[in-house]
Amino acid sequence: MEHTLDAFTAAVAGLVEAWPGDRVEGASGAALATVNDRLGAARRLLDALTAQVASEIARQSRPELGAESLAKRQGHANATQYVASELGISNGEAARFVQVGEATAPRLLLTGEQAPAVHPHVAAALAAGRIGKDAAAAIIRMLDEVAPRAVLDSLDEAERMLAAQAEGLTLDQLRKVITRAEAYLDPDGVAPKEEELRQSAGVHVRQDRSGMIIVTCSFDPERGAPVVAALEALVKEELYRQRDDGSGRSGLPPRSIPQMQADAMVTVFEHFLGCAQKDTPLAGATVVVRVGWEDLQSGTGVGLIDGIDQPVCIATVRRMLGGGSVVGWITSNGGEVLDWGRRKRDFTGAQKMLLVERDGGCAGCGAPPGRTHAHHIRWWSRGGGTGIDNGILLCSSCHHRIHDNGWDIRIDGTGVKAKVWLIPPPDVDPSRSPRPAARRRFDYVPA
Repeated sequence: MEHTLDAFTAAVAGLVEAWPGDRVEGASGAALATVNDRLGAARRLLDALTAQVASEIARQSRPELGAESLAKRQGHANATQYVASELGISNGEAARFVQVGEATAPRLLLTGEQAPAVHPHVAAALAAGRIGKDAAAAIIRMLDEVAPRAVLDSLDEAERMLAAQAEGLTLDQLRKVITRAEAYLDPDGVAPKEEELRQSAGVHVRQDRSGMIIVTCSFDPERGAPVVAALEALVKEELYRQRDDGSGRSGLPPRSIPQMQADAMVTVFEHFLGCAQKDTPLAGATVVVRVGWEDLQSGTGVGLIDGIDQPVCIATVRRMLGGGSVVGWITSNGGEVLDWGRRKRDFTGAQKMLLVERDGGCAGCGAPPGRTHAHHIRWWSRGGGTGIDNGILLCSSCHHRIHDNGWDIRIDGTGVKAKVWLIPPPDVDPSRSPRPAARRRFDYVPA
């Protein structure tokens, strides 16, 4: 606790030192970046301190204390309400502070001695300011839910990996990692969850007063996969057409992804109803299911669908592979050439399948494979060959960002097990420390 308080004091002092004068408006980009980093550090450390205080308030406000409860003596019904009132937050957020504090504080045994926290790896990351309260709560919630069904050593390793991987991720990005980790820890729980999602699936169509048709859709992973694949293929085509060659809606304001997806959905239904246009990117939209050969044979483990966060059980994998419209990534490519050297400029479908296995999607931001293209790391025009060790999956935005802003790419190892690193330019990081690419940042990849 003292160490965290000292770190918080130092973080606030550093923030004060970096603050750009009397006004933030007009500050340089470098100054704003420094202030933003130090704000983040101070906020995460403040979360750690708040969680510790909230959990102690909860301990001193136990129901059995009756009128002697700290919360009641302060005029509140319970600890959650007391914390929420003083911090000006919702009861739900106050409850998360209490939950995190109780899970990361040292335990007091009946002998009076202290034992390690229930979640020591999360506790260490929180106390050091590497993660905040929401990230800690998300990890703790999942681990506690699967604990009765998971192996103890696997739980400890998963907690260690998640606590380390959460640093620098948004909460949405972390939730994807946690979803994958949960399936790895409790593969038997995937099928019941799928069935629950399948029963909840549905489409609702209505018209509002303005004449707008409102379509609300919910799909389970198996049936949602072709929907996602089709939308991603059409949206990707529009993004690349507009950004790479400037064609399309010249002179009009740029459109959002939801607007592009609306047009894509219309295109799908128009073609289903017999639209005469046949030459569209939809022809190349493919649902890819990835599964280990041993898992497929034994019926254990889980499979992954490209572009879908939620893993699926082996029964679903087998059912999808039997449908005829799904590509299964089960074993090697069966002998197809995967390194064309200088003989071909464009990457083949088999090569992209391998790149997806290695990169997971866009190596920069983690966008689904359907929004990416395979690019040469060493440009073709500068002698680069067309092999997976010189290839990388990038969405259009990250492709331009990396090439236009001076980022470099490094690959350690060969094949799908290689590790990809993104190296920032000196103005972003003077030390140019390599950063792990998206697969190791946004996915759960146990050793």
